Amino acid sequence: MGLSSAGGTGGVGIDDVPVRMSWDRLVADATAVLVDVRTKAEWSYVGIPDLSSVGKKPILVEWQTFPAGQVDPQFAAKLDGQLTAAGVAKDHEIFFLCRSGGRSKSAATVMAAMGYSRCRNVADGFEGPLDPWRHRGAAGGWKAAGLPWIQT
Repeated sequence: MGLSSAGGTGGVGIDDVPVRMSWDRLVADATAVLVDVRTKAEWSYVGIPDLSSVGKKPILVEWQTFPAGQVDPQFAAKLDGQLTAAGVAKDHEIFFLCRSGGRSKSAATVMAAMGYSRCRNVADGFEGPLDPWRHRGAAGGWKAAGLPWIQT
């Protein structure tokens, strides 16, 4: 499965990258980073990707606040500060992850507009789409792919 591209706002296109390919690139490229834009509640109760086997940690920055669900107007500034502090250059590959791929696509688009040139959306996110029983985590996404994750 390869990359697919979909347009974002402001003419910025963001590639959708399958979860397994995202993992492979995080492993292969020491400068590649994963940004998880879900809420604190999701990180606490659903889990987070575990990158410790490759000597990395995901960068955790909420795109929207819980329970209000409003986009954090300081998101770009907060993430830019964390990326800068972590030594992430604007040309490093950055993978954005959320529950199923929607919020992360929006977040990647905003950061691409700020000059981060290699923003990618992790297709199907951490939990993937709903399965026939209306549950997440089995039909697609990071968890369903068997990629490492931890419960906090």
